[in-house]
Amino acid sequence: MAKKSRNGKQGGTPATVALTGAGIPFTTHAYEHDPAAPSYGEEAAEALGVSPGQVFKTLVADIDGTLTVAVVPVSGSLDLKALAAAVGGKRAAMADPALAERTTGYVRGGISPLGQRKKLRTVLDASAEALATVCVSAGRRGLEIELSPKDLAALTGATFAPIGRA
Repeated sequence: MAKKSRNGKQGGTPATVALTGAGIPFTTHAYEHDPAAPSYGEEAAEALGVSPGQVFKTLVADIDGTLTVAVVPVSGSLDLKALAAAVGGKRAAMADPALAERTTGYVRGGISPLGQRKKLRTVLDASAEALATVCVSAGRRGLEIELSPKDLAALTGATFAPIGRA
């Protein structure tokens, strides 16, 4: 069962600190994370009682030697070619997990697009534009942030592009 908290009063992380500092409204949702869950994102959607199309996962890719953040619905997957095209790149691969953790400051399965140690270019799947709110990792497993996709894009400097596959 998920617990709600307005504006990060529960379980502060660099992501919630960044949102609070920017004055952006958000809600945190905490739930009991099962380490054996096959998909962290689908586990979050089920625990929060929302559609997997509203919960977005944060992935770090290497585009022509530059780390780039992709934020896509947990109900689908990342189209690496579309991500590369969205940022004007040619070659794309998933980033080394250890490098992604060191660069973002978060652990795999809990990487948030917000409050990262190093600001990376970010692309948000275009499907988010049609939603009133999206849920993304708050920076640790078992904690999600719900906010408007426009606010997420504004704080991360993200662009919207069709980078997800159903």
